[in-house]
Amino acid sequence: MLATASTAGTSTHADRELVEAVLAGRRGAFEQLVRTYQGLCWRIVDDIVRHPDDTRELCQEVFLRIHRSLHQYRGESALKSWVAQVACSVALRHIERRRLPLAEPQDDEDGLALTERVGDGFDLEAATADRDLQAHLHAAIESLPPLQRLLLTLYHLEEMPIGDIARSTGLAEGTIKSHLFRSRKRLREILEARIGVPA
Repeated sequence: MLATASTAGTSTHADRELVEAVLAGRRGAFEQLVRTYQGLCWRIVDDIVRHPDDTRELCQEVFLRIHRSLHQYRGESALKSWVAQVACSVALRHIERRRLPLAEPQDDEDGLALTERVGDGFDLEAATADRDLQAHLHAAIESLPPLQRLLLTLYHLEEMPIGDIARSTGLAEGTIKSHLFRSRKRLREILEARIGVPA
């Protein structure tokens, strides 16, 4: 626990230093921020938008917005979460303007119990151990609705805590857990149908 707190403290300190350097106009500081977070920005925007040209353009918009509003970053959460929040906001606004569906309608046959079952035993890392299975898993993830792809990316690939994802997306923690549960359930169904992975 102490190591985690220490790591978080170091990360927050590094975040503040980078933000201060950008705000002070230090040469190369903003470019460093872009280099550090461009992969995260691309994954978030692309998970929602799914069009490379739009994603490229929207990522530029994300970093322009970050440059204009970085003075609003207060260090209350990791800079990564703040950047993710800006990227989500830009991408979601794009989806709204295009009137594209973000998620499949949910039927709550299992009620609120779903929100407590995020760790339901499905190990994404173990499922990607085999190359062939990894290709099937990637295709299965691609078939999910944008919001579920985004939440899987933030939670499993970016390893963001649920609370940070909630701040980044504006979704309630219970909603995020429910989407994660449903998306993993859907992945299991797809993989079982394609290659016989047991549910």
